[in-house]
Amino acid sequence: MAGPPKKSRKESESGSDSNSGDDASDSGSYDGQLEIQATFEGRNPESVDFHGIKQLLQQLFLKAHIDLTQLTDMLINQQGIGSVLKQSIDSDDDDDEDEAMDTGEQENVFGITSVVNLEAHKATPCIKQFFALLNQMSKQHAPENIANKINEILMSNNRLGFLVNERFLNVPAKLAAVMLQSLHDEIERRKKKDASYDFNYYIMICKTCKNKEQGDSEFFVNDEEDIFSQAADVTFAFSVEHEADTGLGGKWKTEDKQVIPYRRILIFKGEKFKGLLDKIAELTK
Repeated sequence: MAGPPKKSRKESESGSDSNSGDDASDSGSYDGQLEIQATFEGRNPESVDFHGIKQLLQQLFLKAHIDLTQLTDMLINQQGIGSVLKQSIDSDDDDDEDEAMDTGEQENVFGITSVVNLEAHKATPCIKQFFALLNQMSKQHAPENIANKINEILMSNNRLGFLVNERFLNVPAKLAAVMLQSLHDEIERRKKKDASYDFNYYIMICKTCKNKEQGDSEFFVNDEEDIFSQAADVTFAFSVEHEADTGLGGKWKTEDKQVIPYRRILIFKGEKFKGLLDKIAELTK
């Protein structure tokens, strides 16, 4: 789980969270009564973030056969790609932060935004499992024409990126907009040195849900991902009702338990990424 040396912090963003860090990870239902103000910032992932990142991936993949330990290490060990969302630390607390890292104490990770270069890591077991999952889910749940298109994209000589955009419930979408823009800038810098990061397509797995009483009306847990879905070249969804142990991740009010959790897989052209970020920035103003 060794990560890179600590890098400079990225731009900070303030946001209001309806959960404390402890609420985000404890079991049980959130009753909606507690609201605290918190200031967050994006930082490069490092080894102390391992368990927080893995927990976020777990709420996305649930019981899917993916080696999340290996995938988490991969996200941490990337150089200059991706951010984790953490609560800001005052300069007066720097010594306490360093001491926490020295003793292995973990800080809360509220979100992660990153990309995995699937072509560069295609021989890695967890990426082989990822491709196998996409093939399996598309064959089981997508219409035949969609499944064929996905297979064509995966089997052709395309540069593919797995776009990870995961956070706890009630963390504002405005923060995701900042982190996604930061990721885009990092990719732009990287692809000048490494053409494999000039992705033809991005693949996303999004958390969605449907109200049991409203039929087919679907909404995205992370609001901004609806914009990615609208621009997708191929997309399909499937229920994970029997896999989700704690709803859709994060906390829900009691009345929100009447929802069926889904996962939506979508693939969109890399050339659309910047334009979609502009729409997300407009949405989250």
